[in-house]
Amino acid sequence: MRLRDEILRGHGGRVDEAERLYPEAPTPWVDLSTGVSPHGYPVPAVDPEAYRRLPLGRDIAALAEAAAAAYGRPAGTALIPVAGSETAIRLLPLILGPRLRVGVVGRTYSSHAAAWEEAGAAVRPLPALPDPAGRDLDVAVLVNPNNPDGAAVARPALARFAEEWTAAGRKLIVDEAFADVAPDLSLLAADRLPDGVVVLRSLGKFFGLAGLRVGFVAVAERAAMPWRRRLGDWPVSGPACAVAAAALSDADWIATMRGRLAAERTRLEAVLAAGGLRIVGGTDLFVLAEGPAGIDLVDRFARAGILVRGFAHTPHRYRFGLPADEAGWERLDAACRSLAAAAAGR
Repeated sequence: MRLRDEILRGHGGRVDEAERLYPEAPTPWVDLSTGVSPHGYPVPAVDPEAYRRLPLGRDIAALAEAAAAAYGRPAGTALIPVAGSETAIRLLPLILGPRLRVGVVGRTYSSHAAAWEEAGAAVRPLPALPDPAGRDLDVAVLVNPNNPDGAAVARPALARFAEEWTAAGRKLIVDEAFADVAPDLSLLAADRLPDGVVVLRSLGKFFGLAGLRVGFVAVAERAAMPWRRRLGDWPVSGPACAVAAAALSDADWIATMRGRLAAERTRLEAVLAAGGLRIVGGTDLFVLAEGPAGIDLVDRFARAGILVRGFAHTPHRYRFGLPADEAGWERLDAACRSLAAAAAGR
């Protein structure tokens, strides 16, 4: 039981492990365990030559320009492509310095603390952004909006904090992996990005292209060289450059998808509430909910062929992504109705 929990609560997307652990569950599995959109950008045909040669400098530059047009780019800021924001998270201690005092805001994506701890940093959780006048931290880390509860700091307040926090030479890491559904939060839409701020973006979540492994690091141009040296001349593949640039440039698709995801989040909250779950947070890509006491929903939904994300630190809370199609919605609705009936009969 403990090993199974460790496997399925470690992170989302482990459908292969779920299939192995629950061989009698109905198939195909409905994977709701990640915050990745189930409605992936329609991948365009890629010139076969892109697979046969190394990506050219102009390919990488075109990708960065497409990202700047989609996200915004404050004056004097570099947008550096990287093979997924996870790569950037793991590089942060190597570039900023390993043995620092790091505060991570809220219960959030675990790789942030793990990367710094593995580098020898002193890491501690923070309930909120620290006092800008404090002197006991070198780095603050904020995921905005947060995963998994969707908590967010508005851009004006965060920009003011960033100015004050970095004025003494401290660093601020802002992970905006889920900001595509809340673009008004992004620091990249501001006029200026203070020195010492690092913003991370991920293509995989909103565009549903997690397997493409494309993300971006935004830093002041004067701080970009260490990133470029670490990432090398080919930070992402040629085909990834072509697909990601096309997705970021498709303004009509982006606007339509934002509306669709918002509507589906409302539907998801209604289905979960009908199952007796209490909605406690989320974004337009996922919902965080509390389940009935004494029922392990990771196990219960897995027996119905539905993979959801549980958390060891808050075992009564679960994250649900969006079903990909009507068959997935129907399976989830049936599982929630069954859960409500079981809870009522206890």
